[in-house]
Amino acid sequence: MNHFITSEQLKTQLGKVVIFDCRFNLMNKTLGSEQYREGHIPGAFFLDLEKDLSGETGTHGGRHPLPDAEILSKKLRAAGVNQHSVVVVYDDSRMAYAAHAWWLLSYFGHSQVLILDGGFAGWVDAGGAIDRREPALKNGNFKAIAQENWIVTRDDILQAGTAFTLIDSREAKRYSGEEEPIDPVAGHIPGALNYFWQDATTEQGFIKSDDMQRKRWEHLSQRENLVVYCGSGVTACVNLLSLELSGIKAKLYPGSWSDWCSYFSK
Repeated sequence: MNHFITSEQLKTQLGKVVIFDCRFNLMNKTLGSEQYREGHIPGAFFLDLEKDLSGETGTHGGRHPLPDAEILSKKLRAAGVNQHSVVVVYDDSRMAYAAHAWWLLSYFGHSQVLILDGGFAGWVDAGGAIDRREPALKNGNFKAIAQENWIVTRDDILQAGTAFTLIDSREAKRYSGEEEPIDPVAGHIPGALNYFWQDATTEQGFIKSDDMQRKRWEHLSQRENLVVYCGSGVTACVNLLSLELSGIKAKLYPGSWSDWCSYFSK
């Protein structure tokens, strides 16, 4: 199954696919929507990480809990998403937010989701058209149905003991506890292995070859019960994408470190 679409391919599909701009910045949470208004791929709708692709936060559950299925369904239907629509997602952050959208839509039962390889910058570099207009709302019929066996909870991890192979997707300094710029507690889940999510892509935001993806995971290719996490369940999805390209199944811990450490913060 193909998971990507190139800028040249997308140019020929404008008006035929549903496009979502997923740009976001954790340190400046309005930047993505501002960038969208300044210019986006023609016909693209905007999906905000925290307003559209996450649920309400609480004491526990992490910084970006999974969204309510019906609320997300309404948003997708308003963009014209049907059960068999081809959906294209993009960002400008090495697939951090686009891969999260890809995983989330797949988790909720939509099977035809493509990530724009190279993201928005790649589109601009390829001479792709830019539009400032918001597309008119539509009437799709998509209904989200969660694939509950794709995820694990903190309790699942505690009960599993060493049965799970945990993959921490954050940069090494956050994994080791040397620094923690976002969450109140530094460190990682005991026993977790560190595989930085950005190693799946080039600095320009293009996915590395399938061979390179397989090489990343060759030491885990025989492992079962892989569980991937990050800070809040977002960038971990780039590793889930990388694992899928390598033919390896894995689950997501959506709450990730932000949920895990919430039980220890003061």
